[in-house]
Amino acid sequence: MFGSAAARPTRLGLQAGRLRPCPATPNCVNSESGTPASQLVAPFAAPGGAGEMARLQQVLEAWPRTKVVTAGDGYLHAECTSLLLRFVDDVEFRFDSAAGVIHVRSASRIGRGDLGANRKRVEGLRNKWMAR
Repeated sequence: MFGSAAARPTRLGLQAGRLRPCPATPNCVNSESGTPASQLVAPFAAPGGAGEMARLQQVLEAWPRTKVVTAGDGYLHAECTSLLLRFVDDVEFRFDSAAGVIHVRSASRIGRGDLGANRKRVEGLRNKWMAR
């Protein structure tokens, strides 16, 4: 009921070649612009190069209630839906070839707090990523 009321944000994707900063609300984490520090999360190690994005897409496609919306050119966007209230969060990834990492941003579409859901999701995905 609640989750379906939030349309896909228009301010997704890269801005000047980087993931967009988080809003001022505490329901977002970002590996490229963790300001304040409470929003900072580590990027994913990607020693295999650009091909790692295809592997990451496989991890996302196996993640519960997750739909990959955009994939290509070193960028990936997925929508994750919560189990009970059907809230939708946007998770974005950008391959950084210079650093050999995949940057990540996960943000709730509505509300202020998320009870740590975005951080937990990113760390859960990281665990799956490292196990593959």
